Amino acid sequence: MGRHYSHKQRREFTDANRAAWDEAAPVHEKINQARLLEAFSKPGYSTLEDHCLHRLNEIGFQGKSVAQLCCNNGRELLSLKNLGAGPCVGFDASAAFIEQARELAQVSGHTDVEFVITDIYDIPANKSGPYDVVVTTIGVIGWMPDLDGFFDVLERLTRPGGYVFIEETHPVLMMYEEGEGGDPSYLKYSYFKEDPWVETTGLDYYEGAKYKSSPHYSFQHTLADTMMAAINTGFVLRHFTEFGYNIAEFCVDLEHTQARPPMGMTMVWQKC
Repeated sequence: MGRHYSHKQRREFTDANRAAWDEAAPVHEKINQARLLEAFSKPGYSTLEDHCLHRLNEIGFQGKSVAQLCCNNGRELLSLKNLGAGPCVGFDASAAFIEQARELAQVSGHTDVEFVITDIYDIPANKSGPYDVVVTTIGVIGWMPDLDGFFDVLERLTRPGGYVFIEETHPVLMMYEEGEGGDPSYLKYSYFKEDPWVETTGLDYYEGAKYKSSPHYSFQHTLADTMMAAINTGFVLRHFTEFGYNIAEFCVDLEHTQARPPMGMTMVWQKC
């Protein structure tokens, strides 16, 4: 199932990606941080999409301990805190994005929300929970070279009976390439692509700005790869939904085609 990298190879990928995200942080900050600082200064503000919030409300996160992996600037974790979550901890490898998260926490008044700088595979034991709810939102799984190791981390973080909520781009969508100059998106990659994507054109998903960046690596994981990594770790699937509409600002035109592919998905796993 899936691909296997040595610990050294895995670290090389995650170190490279951390450097690229540190480079992206000031780009994102310039575009978005002032607006978020103003928004989070108001009680109850949330950036969570309805499809995420609906499922998280079904799980029941209010008053519960919540951890988020690859929390970026903390906007989603702080949203959960605004909506009634208990103790919250966010983990991300990028020190630059964690700095932005701490700024947002300060203006929101949630100075008890903790943000930890760490490679996701190396979360320190004293921060490993267990937590009632562990969250990953769109764009996390594709950065993980080792899905088995990733779900081992999720298992370690989650209390018995607790839940893991995953929002993610559907792996079928990753078969497509966006057209240029208004051209339609088109099929390009195998669903079973084994080698990583390597890019140096930046990581701005707000305005699509291109800039020369350090190389960063992302990975195609089939639906079976993800599901079996979770099952083999001992999680039980409680809910799975696929979406035929844009949730990632990627190949958006496919949302309106007659032969729509699945574009996004959410999963709820329980540790039993």
